[in-house]
Parts: sequence; structure tokens; C-alpha cells
Amino acid sequence: MTEQTLLQNWNNMNKNRFHSDANKEFRYPSADLLLKHVGDLSDMILQHMTKQVPRLETLERYYLGQNDTIMSAHRRKEDHLADNRAAHAVAEYISQFVQGYMIGVPLKTVYEGEEREKEFLKNTNRNNDADEHNSDLILDLSIYGRAYEILYRNKEDENRFAISDVMNTFVIYDDTVERQPIAAVRYTKNFSDERVYTVYLYTDNKVITYQSEDKFSGELMMIKEEDHYFDGVPIIEYKNNKFRTGDFEKVLSGIDLYDAAQSDTANYMQDLNDAMLKITGDVEIDVEKAKDMKQHNILLLKPSYSAEGSANAVDANYIYKQYDVAGTEQYKTRIFNDILMVASVPNLLDNNFSGNQSGEALKMKLFGLSQKRAIKERLFKKSLRDRYRLIANIARLNKEADLDVNSIIITFTENLPRAITEELKTFASLGGKLSQETLISLLVSGVENPAEEIKKIEAEDPRSDGTYDFMKPEGEE
Repeated sequence: MTEQTLLQNWNNMNKNRFHSDANKEFRYPSADLLLKHVGDLSDMILQHMTKQVPRLETLERYYLGQNDTIMSAHRRKEDHLADNRAAHAVAEYISQFVQGYMIGVPLKTVYEGEEREKEFLKNTNRNNDADEHNSDLILDLSIYGRAYEILYRNKEDENRFAISDVMNTFVIYDDTVERQPIAAVRYTKNFSDERVYTVYLYTDNKVITYQSEDKFSGELMMIKEEDHYFDGVPIIEYKNNKFRTGDFEKVLSGIDLYDAAQSDTANYMQDLNDAMLKITGDVEIDVEKAKDMKQHNILLLKPSYSAEGSANAVDANYIYKQYDVAGTEQYKTRIFNDILMVASVPNLLDNNFSGNQSGEALKMKLFGLSQKRAIKERLFKKSLRDRYRLIANIARLNKEADLDVNSIIITFTENLPRAITEELKTFASLGGKLSQETLISLLVSGVENPAEEIKKIEAEDPRSDGTYDFMKPEGEE
């Protein structure tokens, strides 16, 4: 079977897996008009529940290794044949590889401005565990193709941001070419009464709470209305790509094929153990004795004799389907490699990938993923700036800080083994020079703010000139 045929099979299996509106963005003229026509808001929520959530749930099941096709279909018609269901966590492998590659080294956010604002930004990120939070956002993006972040002020009147579940959150954009967010929705089911839903509508200055009964009949009743002061919709959508597709979404059918191939192999091995015994010849054997011999793994065949006194020919062997070991294993390997090829993720178990290879050789093997990474980074930075813009708005209002979002430098560092020392030595041998701050940012991933670290060094040792000679031989004073 050629790779083109495999890909065609995937496309055929993918047909009608999701509704045509399963990944559609919600558009509306304005928030004011939406507040006047709450029935339209109900229709959006119903569409999200019935057409979009099923796709999100499917992607989550595949990430958790609960692959739909292999776990649900009745694959063997004969009851006496083995029916093993082997679900493989290929989706998890893809998403975790992408997550580690993109943000295994935490993001660096550096403010180029006043010390007060630097301290405010640093404390905001630390108080919100920004490194872990950003990592969770990247994982949601990889699985669902989208992620949501909600901003709020806690009881201590501090700025907070947290993940909002994709299963019950969506953003509404205007119908202009700018596609600006005009509102966001978050809805929850009442645990004491599952017929009751609470709906939170976020605009650029208010949070309006509605309630719906009778398993979301579409009738919304306003409960309360509160002001917020972020001066923007406080739920931010992060997108994995232009089409909001997950990193393994296009290979779901390939994963199904791989599950089926591995399950069929397991079924064959089990069926072989239970193969049918064929006995040929005129044999005198008692049924009970035959059962006893089978239990003891012994088969004693007593042939009959002809009139001339010669024994009739007797033979016994098993009947089973012939197994093309080499062809089957090659087929499974091709499927697995094609899955990773389409997902732009390398196979770490491939012998050609392992071994002592240069950093440039590894980069070539990750070229496809690097192209996707560039797109992911641009979209992620765009949403991150929206986060800090909203925080800057409310911080300015409360006179906590006067952040200029354009002065926030956001840096991604790909999580790859690098021979930085050799690069620096080559750079220095050609006459290049680097500041201590740049060296720390390159060599010490655990330092969030290199400039602050230099000040600590100077405070501990006033004689230090803040330099490091990386060309000096090790151990030389």
C-alpha cells in the first residue's frame, strides 16, 4: 500500500467525523446589539454545545488514549475469535513533544523601562505562576487548537489570570475585517440540578450573569450585572493556527489505522494459540480421552488397520491463517511514520534520529516543526500582549504601574540540546564580544531577569566587574 493510498484512506475515514460548524468562530455586529437580542446568545451557546463540544471531547479522548474507533467498533463477527482493542497514545506523544519543544524552556518577559514597572510585571508573573500557566495554554492549543485565558481581580485585589475550559468557553468577534473581540461567554452546569445552567457574558466593561433552566431551553434570565475595569474583554483566545486545528487532529484516522493494525496482530497471535486441530486418517479416539490429552498437551493417535494388517496413515496439524510477518510489520511502521510526518514530529525511536549528531543535523530533522513553531509563536505573542494590555489598563487605573506593552520583550527559546559553549568560543575567536546580561540570558535558562541577576552579583562582590571570560581555559585563575 503506497503512502498516497494511506493518505486517501485517512481522508475517507475523516469524512463527517465532525460537524461542518465544529470549529467555526462566532461573529456578531456589536455587544450592545447582542444584549438587546439575548436569544441570539442562546443560539450561540446551543451551537457550541451541540456542534463544537463533540469535536473538543473527541480530541481530548484521543489525547487520553481513549481512541474512539478502536474502542467502540465491534471488529470481529465470530464470537469465538479474539477481539483485542489496543489504543495507542500517539496523540499524547505528539502534543507533549510540541509542548516540550516550544516551552520546555520557560518564556522570558523582560520590560525595557522604569524599575517600578519591571517589578510590577515580574511580581504579576510570579503571583500567577506564569511559567506553568503558559505551558498549560500551549498544551490546550496542541490538543484542541484553541485555548482560553480569563483575567480577574481576586479577593486581595490582585491581578490574576487562569485557564478557562474550552468545553464551556468561547469568544464572539465583530463582523468587520478587523475581527475584534466584542464579548466572551463562559457557561457552567449546576451540580445540584443539571437542568440549570449559569451563563457569564463578558463585555469590555461588564460581567453579566444569566440563568437558563430545563436543560438549556434557550431562555436566558438575567441574574446580575457587575462592572469590571480591564477596558477590554477579559477572556482572551489563543489560537494554534489560522484554522484552530490541533496538532494531531489531521492524523486521527491514521491513529485509527495504527490501532487496527496492532490489534489485528494481537488477534492473530491469540487466534493462533486457539487454532483448529485437524486430524486426518481413520482414527479410533474417545472424546473424553481427547479432552484429557489436550489438557496435558499430549496427542496419542491410534490408527486402524486394513484387512491386510497394515496401519492406515494418520496425521494431525493446526489450521490457521498464514501471517506475512515482514509485510505486516512494514505496513505498521509506514503508518506510524506517516502519522508523525503529517504532524511534523520526529520519531525519537528511529535509529537515524539517535546517536551523536550535531545541533544543525537535529535542526534539519525538526525543520517541519520549526515552521509550525514560528506560526504558533506569533499567534501566542499576540494573545500575550492582549493579556498584558488588559493588566496594564487596570494597573494604570489603580495607579499600580504605568506599563507600556510595547516595551515588553517576549522571547521563546526552543528546547533543543545546543552546543552553546562551542558557538560562543567560535564567536569570541572571531573577535566578537557579548555583555554579561546577554551571556546570562543565553546560558542560564532559570534566570528570568538577567539585569536583576547582575545587580545581585555586584551586591555580593563589589569588586566584580560583571564580566566573564568564556575563552579562559578551565581552572585558570
